[in-house]
Amino acid sequence: MIEFGDHQGKGDMAQDPDHASVPGTPAGGRVILLNGTSSSGKSSIAGELLDILDGTWFHMPVDAFHAMRCKREIAEEDLQAEVDRTVKGFHRAVAGMAAAGNNLVVDHPLSRRWRLLDLLDVLVPENTVLVAVRCPLPELERREAERGDRQPGLAALQYHRVHSHELHDIDVDTSVHSPRECAVRISDALPDLPRPTAFETLRRTLRRPGRSPRKHR
Repeated sequence: MIEFGDHQGKGDMAQDPDHASVPGTPAGGRVILLNGTSSSGKSSIAGELLDILDGTWFHMPVDAFHAMRCKREIAEEDLQAEVDRTVKGFHRAVAGMAAAGNNLVVDHPLSRRWRLLDLLDVLVPENTVLVAVRCPLPELERREAERGDRQPGLAALQYHRVHSHELHDIDVDTSVHSPRECAVRISDALPDLPRPTAFETLRRTLRRPGRSPRKHR
């Protein structure tokens, strides 16, 4: 079992005994952004992707950030602002991980337009792969009721919003294909994705020209 922490590599003591040198980042990481409603199967696909993709990848679900919040009750009038702050911070955590050279599978519903616009500003468009995770509404509602851990009606609320910008690099349908099959379809499509990417096109059409984030070298 590998324990992650401070490790002393060969030659480290001689070259940098105080560990004062910040590690270099040869290139920015790639981001696979799974965009779909609640109960559409994003997390299941993410788990399969981590199993089949080459190299090291991280799964970053927005739900994990909400789960970090303390359990103190939040007043109804303050709840949306609390959620928005968390999501905005999540976006920057994703961008920071990618900027440090990490490859990410991000599980996040773009159910409010500002989420897409913010991500267009903070992510490197040419390194971002936008995946539409689709599923018919009746099946979403069935899954939602079966799970019992989601707000009733959440999938229906998000259904017409998450893909309203239309353009994606890859489409998968979890009512037709298993999470593994969806992951394989995504993995197989990665080497030959057309350019410009969906994020490059959306950034050009939805955001102000000249506001592209710095490329990570």
